[in-house]
This record gives sequence, structure tokens and C-alpha cells, in this order.
Amino acid sequence: MVTGGARADRPGFFYPPTVFAGVTDTMTIAREEIFGPVLPVLAYDDPDDLAARANDTDFGLAASLWTRDLSTAHRLAADIRAGAVFVNMPPVPDAAAPWGGFKSSGWGREMGPYALDAYTEPKGVWLHLPS
Repeated sequence: MVTGGARADRPGFFYPPTVFAGVTDTMTIAREEIFGPVLPVLAYDDPDDLAARANDTDFGLAASLWTRDLSTAHRLAADIRAGAVFVNMPPVPDAAAPWGGFKSSGWGREMGPYALDAYTEPKGVWLHLPS
């Protein structure tokens, strides 16, 4: 743990941002959804392995990646199986955009126009008029 890891010293239920370095692919913090201001940092040697490593989990709510290379950002955002991918920013959802995960991270989408799909029942009607 680089920083954080203890409840904030003030009233309420606050937890300061917590950063873990030296995280490996087999650690729970890398394999499961950790909710809260927690950031596991995973190192890599081969950029071609990144999407496969990110997808090697039962979950896929959100992913965050940091890069200076725009083509790398687009490639990884397309290849990572997550409901949202944040590039060079913390994972802060936008209420106008769909929010929901892949795999065991949820079904359907919240927020944005996609959320309305949960409340609709599309119906097709075909009519043949005799001549």
C-alpha cells in the first residue's frame, strides 16, 4: 500500500484514496470488483498483453487506463471487455452516458437513454391488407 488504507479521521463514513503498487494479476484486488477510492497499479512489459490481462476476470464494470498514445487508448478501449473505459481520468460516470457492466458485473444499463430500455416492451406489428 502506497497511501491511504485507514478510515478518515472525521465524522461519517469516509475513506481516503488508497493506492496499491506491486499488484499482480493473481491478487484479489486485481481479480474482483473493489468499490471505493482504491487504485491497484499493475506493471506490464508487453503492451500486447494488456487487454487479455484486463479481460482475465469474471467482472467487467469499468476499466481505467493511462497512456500518452492515442492509438493505444483507442485499441485498448475497444479490446477491454468492460461497460465503461476511462482514459487518463478517474472513473467518474456521466449521467447522460450508459452505465453498466459486462460478465458478472451486471445486466442492462443505467443512466442515459439506454436506461429507458428496462421500462419498455418493444412490439412489432405486421399487417397485410387484401387488395
